[in-house]
Amino acid sequence: MSERHYWIIAVSAVCIAGVLSFFFLDLPVAIFFRDLKDSGFYRFFRFVTRQGESQWYLAAGLAAFMLFRRKKPSAASSGLLLFSSVAFSGLTADIVKVVAGRARPKLYFRETLYGFDFLQFEHAWISFPSGHSATVFSVAATLGILYPRYRPIFFLWAALIAFSRIATTQHYISDVLAGSLLGAASTAFLYHRYFKKPCHAIIPSAIP
Repeated sequence: MSERHYWIIAVSAVCIAGVLSFFFLDLPVAIFFRDLKDSGFYRFFRFVTRQGESQWYLAAGLAAFMLFRRKKPSAASSGLLLFSSVAFSGLTADIVKVVAGRARPKLYFRETLYGFDFLQFEHAWISFPSGHSATVFSVAATLGILYPRYRPIFFLWAALIAFSRIATTQHYISDVLAGSLLGAASTAFLYHRYFKKPCHAIIPSAIP
């Protein structure tokens, strides 16, 4: 199966899962986790969810690029891909959030508001897609390119952080699915468009 077919199947599967979740899973799952808000489970995932903040990865990618751009071009390219992937997925997520205008779970808990109201700027109305999920899946995809042997570990780590957005009732399942796909797709696009050529290859000996 070609990579193009893989992405067509992946995007189709996530879209179908997202639509089904919107109608059947998003609300009951959000209500379930809301009732755990005073538990150790909730406190644990409140800690985990902080690992999805983009500034840590933007800073790390930019620092690697600046430190190694003269002496180790491959390491500098790795840092630039990390920075670019996180920035691109984050900016795209922010634009879609405003355009889509989806109510966050807290609006349903307070006012039973659920669904979309396009072109919104308030935090309570920018739930779709999950920015944290986009960030961690763009990071996982980048690390998976650099170190393919550990790819399952990177994506399990990303999935845990993405799940934390559901567990802490910051997002619905469909928000997280969309954000995760956006993050992974952003890295794949940037890598194939700008980083795969021999003069820009991250690890020429390891990546075909």
